[in-house]
Amino acid sequence: MTVGGWRAARVVEVADVTPSARVLRVEVPGWPGNEAGQHVDIRLTAEDGYQAVRSYSLGSYGASATIELAVDEIPEGEVSPYLVRDVLPGDELEVKGPLGGYFVWRAGGAVPVQLIAGGSGIVPLVAIRRAARDAGAAASTRLLYSVRTQADAIYRDELEREAGDGGAAVTWRYTRAAPDGWEGSVGRLDEEALREAVWPPEQGPIIYVCGPTGFVEHVADALVGLGHPAARIKTERFGGA
Repeated sequence: MTVGGWRAARVVEVADVTPSARVLRVEVPGWPGNEAGQHVDIRLTAEDGYQAVRSYSLGSYGASATIELAVDEIPEGEVSPYLVRDVLPGDELEVKGPLGGYFVWRAGGAVPVQLIAGGSGIVPLVAIRRAARDAGAAASTRLLYSVRTQADAIYRDELEREAGDGGAAVTWRYTRAAPDGWEGSVGRLDEEALREAVWPPEQGPIIYVCGPTGFVEHVADALVGLGHPAARIKTERFGGA
């Protein structure tokens, strides 16, 4: 049943993927399907009637009635601590969506595609990466993923496995500590790192950047400085939840 755009939903699976993040699969009866890069609103209602609403990107795309969320805990948040620490299969919540039509990728669209993620900003980019793979466009898709440490990388196993199988190329950037044997630089993404990892401007990539506000603004400015047209850079920012 849909009331005011809200759909009753049920959590069917949870998986801890980093010390602070969890992937949830949620069954949403009547779900109309979603495009890669869209998001949803999640509403929780307490016993006293208090309600909290937050937006979360979708790691899934397509027509399935089971959607996928990956949530990174914000300790002072109202919703993410519950979703990461407490929610169990069988628990109910409410979903509104799909939402957003700007930060999406569609099969047959512009290529090459450059994805740049900071932290949990990887979630909608995984959906785009999956869509590109299924559309046969993996070879023209690249991902640059900036995380604090290897342990903080959501979807790490999937990204590394598929890159090894000829899927979309992945470049890692560690901002605090790198794994043993790492020969690259450690620290904030700079122009040199972007120049090395991103499709060059003359190839006309469409670029998707998602992460915390400061990260997104820094990366977008640096890309423009490298010669990428601002009109070819799509951004999505997030804050605490």
